[in-house]
Amino acid sequence: MTPSEFEFLKNFLKTRSGLVLSNDKQYLVESRLLPIARNAKLETLSAVIQQLQRSGNRALETDVIEAMTTNESFFFRDKTPFDHFIETMLPALLESRGMRKQLKVWCAAASTGQEPYSLAICLKEQAAKIGGWRLKILGTDLSQEVLEKAKTGLYSQFEVQRGLPIQMLLKYFEQKGDIWQINAGMRAMIEWKKLNLLENFNHLGEFDIIFCRNVLIYFDQATKSDILGRLAKSMPDDGFLVLGAAETVVGLTDAFKPVPGKRGLFQKKQAVQAGTGTVDRPRLAVGAGIGTR
Repeated sequence: MTPSEFEFLKNFLKTRSGLVLSNDKQYLVESRLLPIARNAKLETLSAVIQQLQRSGNRALETDVIEAMTTNESFFFRDKTPFDHFIETMLPALLESRGMRKQLKVWCAAASTGQEPYSLAICLKEQAAKIGGWRLKILGTDLSQEVLEKAKTGLYSQFEVQRGLPIQMLLKYFEQKGDIWQINAGMRAMIEWKKLNLLENFNHLGEFDIIFCRNVLIYFDQATKSDILGRLAKSMPDDGFLVLGAAETVVGLTDAFKPVPGKRGLFQKKQAVQAGTGTVDRPRLAVGAGIGTR
């Protein structure tokens, strides 16, 4: 791959997916795109680039974008966000939404589904407290391929061993040979949609909680600011935004402020200033050892 070809690919990926590649990532590009070239019956990466430059080959464009998009996920990943979900977000929202009894959660980078299913498990464990509530979990991702896997709810032994407590595995999954499938009731709790965060997502409506973890780290500053600004418009003033451990809103937007003492958790500036939804309340039990092995 020539320097000019690599430069074209960097611009292509940034424009189409927001992904920003540094100059030292050419080895990564080659390792991920060589299989794409073989599948497309193209002999070289240069031939792939030429096809992209001509445009019109939507299937190849999609394959390249999905190959370069990282889709790392596992159940109850990092544990802390799910502790915040159980101990801070749910108590606050169950109190403030008590009249209308409705809760909407959006996982904006759902990948292969472990994060939305982890949240569904948390909600299922609170059945006694949220009986009669209308619950919606939306999982979106740029990649149709990973969403198709998520819809099936099928996971290998290795995948279910990563973060999923054994009691939750036995309670909510059925074993099919070497594969485990989350039960139909849990699958029915989640709606899946393909979505590019660079595009308008106003049509999705408003959400009480938005998980947008480990996505912004791949974007440049302007793109991060733009997405955060639009996320702020997609939630009520007392809603919650959850980012990855290495992500922040500092220097990117004034719309959100960190929730004091809650790493990775953010609210609208006016909510944090007023203390809305951040008061510690009695812990909602979700079962021993959630998110740990």
